[in-house]
Amino acid sequence: MPTAQPDFTLGVEEEYLLVDLDTLDLAPAPEALMQRCGAALQGQFSPEFLQCQVEIGTRVCADVAEARDDLKRLRSTVAEIARDFNLAPIAASCHPFSDWRDQHHTDKDRYNHLRGDLAGVVRRMLICGMHVHVGVPAPDQRIDLMNQLRYFLPHLLALSCSSPFWQGEDTGLSCYRLTVFDNLPRTGLPPQFDSWGSYERSVQTLIDLKLIEDSSKIWWDLRPSARFPTIETRICDVSPRLETALTLAALVQALTRMLWRLSQKNQRWRLYDNFLLSENRWRAQRYGLTGGLIDFGARAITPFEALIDNLIELVAEDADALGTRPEIENMRNILATGTSADQQRRIYQDAVHAGDTSQAALGAVVKHLIEEFHADL
Repeated sequence: MPTAQPDFTLGVEEEYLLVDLDTLDLAPAPEALMQRCGAALQGQFSPEFLQCQVEIGTRVCADVAEARDDLKRLRSTVAEIARDFNLAPIAASCHPFSDWRDQHHTDKDRYNHLRGDLAGVVRRMLICGMHVHVGVPAPDQRIDLMNQLRYFLPHLLALSCSSPFWQGEDTGLSCYRLTVFDNLPRTGLPPQFDSWGSYERSVQTLIDLKLIEDSSKIWWDLRPSARFPTIETRICDVSPRLETALTLAALVQALTRMLWRLSQKNQRWRLYDNFLLSENRWRAQRYGLTGGLIDFGARAITPFEALIDNLIELVAEDADALGTRPEIENMRNILATGTSADQQRRIYQDAVHAGDTSQAALGAVVKHLIEEFHADL
């Protein structure tokens, strides 16, 4: 029997790194910067685990157009205030050359507890991500849609890759961030759950044992939000460009609506085991958009040119209903120009070929990331 249509509202959270405009290295956020940003962005700005990181979050947005306006305001405000302290935000998941050993964590109870609980693993958390919330009020429906949405997590990761460098070296990966994050407990692809009750019982087991305080300490690539009636997609690298971030948000929203639309016709997306999905997750992490993903039905690796055409066709009805056709079509532009990881490598290689040292070339990458942050504002 058809169910009431969810509102499919949007919320976007992004984490940024702060760099010194002279050295291009990471720099801790001065307390005055934190206070000014907090006052200007009431409830939408917060510190992160490391002192060189900050986080913003949009309001609950009715559509992508509203998310664009809010995200543009948030990015612009952080950039303007940071400039007064000779700093600039970058929206990349790893800094090209900074060393995690030189960073210090934020002195707050939450982060002090994390450091004590997760020990050496959490010290390497010099990474930033992007989270997309889509409003689905009915709890059982959230679980059902989440189970199916897992299939598309590698596609989202591949489009978002922005972390090819780590501590001054090209890692060979398009997304190095996940190699750091996956060392934490309760990360990676979410398991399948039969119902909201099944999910709650599993979480409550850890709470009862005092291993976690609540479900916010579950850091899967996709989860029911601990605070909101939403499905929270967490697999994406943070995007240097605003418009790339909005394309990813629009795709998550459209895919969620598409899966709900199937349910109204008593249809659903086939569920695959995490063993198979993790192979595509790895391919996205390693190659970004250049390696293709496995089509499990066809038993073949499909290049992203075809995958993006398929995705656009798959969610066309939903993109039109949500008013996001331009954002969805922008996937073709991302494929044509390459991911941020591809662009960062090109900047680095061009600088080296022009005679720069490796360190100067990495500095050119940081300058590029600063420019990208401001490009769509």
